[in-house]
Amino acid sequence: MTTEFALDLRTARRKAGFVQSDIAHLLASHQSRVSDLEQGRKLPTLTEIITLSLIFGRSFESLFAMVMGQARKDLKKRVRKLPKNTRDFAGTFNRASSIERLKDRLAADDEYDST
Repeated sequence: MTTEFALDLRTARRKAGFVQSDIAHLLASHQSRVSDLEQGRKLPTLTEIITLSLIFGRSFESLFAMVMGQARKDLKKRVRKLPKNTRDFAGTFNRASSIERLKDRLAADDEYDST
């Protein structure tokens, strides 16, 4: 799942001339954590993503795209299984239209991704 990000991170580190222990120190972490990130065994935390972006002066779009794609896939499954028989009251007035808008956004994202 994290192969593209792991490759991007490893390439950025090597291109910058850093060793894993340098990055670990800058992340206030351990070398094994950097190794896990570079091998795709672990996903970075938001703080690690931001710190890595600052270290290398770049964003890691591959991670964002991957996480967004997985979130979209998971959300599409969950939205189809939302309970249909909820109690109607003033607080649920917009529920049905909100669900439809969400489905439309997810479908539009699919069309955008395929182009």
